[in-house]
Amino acid sequence: MSNVMNMDLIYKLFDAANMHRWNDHLRPIDLTEIDKQAHKAAIAWVLGKYEEQERGITLDWRRIIEGSLFSFMKRTVLTDLKPQLLHRMEDERFDEVNDYVLSEISSSIPDLNADFLKRFEDHIRCTEPVLEDKIVAAAHYLATNWEFNLLYDMNRHSYAIDQTKAAITLELAQYSDLIGVKNTMGSQSMTFIDLIGQLRFQQRWTRVPRIPATTVLGHSLMVAIMMYMHDLDVGVDDKQAYNDYFTGLFHDLPEVLTKDVISPVKVNVKGLTDILDEYEHELIESRMMPSIPEAWRDELRFFVYDPFTDKDDVRFGKVAGRELKMCDVMGAYIEANVSRRYGICSSKLLEGEESLRKRLMDEGDCINAESLITRFDEMRI
Repeated sequence: MSNVMNMDLIYKLFDAANMHRWNDHLRPIDLTEIDKQAHKAAIAWVLGKYEEQERGITLDWRRIIEGSLFSFMKRTVLTDLKPQLLHRMEDERFDEVNDYVLSEISSSIPDLNADFLKRFEDHIRCTEPVLEDKIVAAAHYLATNWEFNLLYDMNRHSYAIDQTKAAITLELAQYSDLIGVKNTMGSQSMTFIDLIGQLRFQQRWTRVPRIPATTVLGHSLMVAIMMYMHDLDVGVDDKQAYNDYFTGLFHDLPEVLTKDVISPVKVNVKGLTDILDEYEHELIESRMMPSIPEAWRDELRFFVYDPFTDKDDVRFGKVAGRELKMCDVMGAYIEANVSRRYGICSSKLLEGEESLRKRLMDEGDCINAESLITRFDEMRI
């Protein structure tokens, strides 16, 4: 049977960096679909933790992870439809819409793992959502609401802007029974969700022009998804799959406090890495940890500190740090390679691409990097 970690699927998801959201409105920053999906995935963790900690509920985190991923896959097919139209189509033509989505995914990713494809189909055809599905749906609307709040003031005179605001508020009201929704909507201070959202402002490869100009948060989602695909292929247990995915999603979280420092600067300035690590830890403890309940803080430390180190913690379990690092390198390689193939490159980008490719060929056997790169070379993008 074919692997879940499939370069055709990886590129299809990465290409969502070219999908622009709210592009019929004035926007203070470019809002892309990949960033929205990354923000949604992080918000789902927050909502899930509230349910677990305050209600004592045991969640199926694989269903939350796959629910986020499958809804992302569906969105790559139904690209630029306005939400009102999409919701109407799904209400009135539910089966036909999902038939089309399934057909498009199957044809554009012909070698997709059959079991994974079946779970995707079950997800998009589901008509009786469980708690985990509600958490993913609520995270979707919270991420949408966060975006809308960014652009509302400069679009006050736009057509139907207040109707849009009312519609988002009405959608969120459906999930008001979730503790995290209630706490987030009622907060007057900066929340963890706001901190995560700031990673949508930070572009990768600072000072290096690229198309698409991906952000730190979008990159983090790609790392998390690739790691989850790899974990499905090697058959890790539920706890490690959870750890690997959310470590991947949160591995660059400290950059909201320090900004992205490109690797050549870290390598060439003696002692800078150690200095940055020291300041990152200090800032995480003083500014980030107070934004979440104390009961979650040790787990977030487990995700954020030394994410690329193999771990087997008595309390939290395993993280495959080496494989995670190779997914991180693969994400950076795709960013550089795609920009070059689009025709936007510089000497720094070319040097970066060559260095990343060599590292993947030398060290990436743990994620089958050579096979993935070979397929990527063959693809027309």
